[in-house]
Amino acid sequence: MNVFLTLAFLFFIGSIMGWILELFFRRIISKGEWINPGFLVGPYLPLYGFGLCIFYLLSQIKIDDSVIILLIMTATVTGIEYIAGLIFIKGMGVKLWDYSNNWGNVDGLICPLYTLFWGILATIYYYFVSPYVLTSLSWLADNLAFSFFIGFFFGVIIIDTIYSTNLIVKIRKFAIENGLVVKYEEFKSSILQQALKNKEKYSFIFAISNNVKTIEKHINAYMKLQFKRTDKIKRTINLFLKDKVKLKQKGEKNESSSSESEESERNS
Repeated sequence: MNVFLTLAFLFFIGSIMGWILELFFRRIISKGEWINPGFLVGPYLPLYGFGLCIFYLLSQIKIDDSVIILLIMTATVTGIEYIAGLIFIKGMGVKLWDYSNNWGNVDGLICPLYTLFWGILATIYYYFVSPYVLTSLSWLADNLAFSFFIGFFFGVIIIDTIYSTNLIVKIRKFAIENGLVVKYEEFKSSILQQALKNKEKYSFIFAISNNVKTIEKHINAYMKLQFKRTDKIKRTINLFLKDKVKLKQKGEKNESSSSESEESERNS
């Protein structure tokens, strides 16, 4: 079978299924908000598409120990996730995902928990998908309609990438001016909250307007939200430290009273 068509189809399936997975995952962790996941506006996440292609290519390696193959798959996709995250942070001033609150994270871009998730996906692919991929896709190699569909899909992604990159460049401008890294999912959530608060229309797909003034307004609202969260954390820390100081002073006072009582007893 044509390897290019196989990879193209796997990229398509992985991108779509990854978007659906992330959509419902964010629905759960965001307590009911429907947030369009990812950098592109369309219903696909290229990271998952690349991940599925990598699973396919690595599964072709002739190694008897399947555990080693699964470890290589997991490590490779985790590495790609880290590199992709760095590219957006360093080049665009945008953080597409954030694992900063997860144990063992590296720059908030990868962490053991999500590496485990990649390992689970690799295992599912290796044992339940890979044995049937070539059989299921063999007829597609000579199917002209399929080739046209795949070409159309990649054409849409290219257009989407150009549009979304232009959008990110505009966001980056305001991010640099204000000295912050925009957490993309939080930014979209902030826009949703603004729309609900002001009873404005909210677009799930085009959540972020391409209008410069509108982006500036959203960035300012996002910054205020960040400042509120920072102040809340500071207040919590200050209250915690004050309680610690009070407990320490109380303990020292009790020790002092106990010492005085003992000394009084000895003198009597």
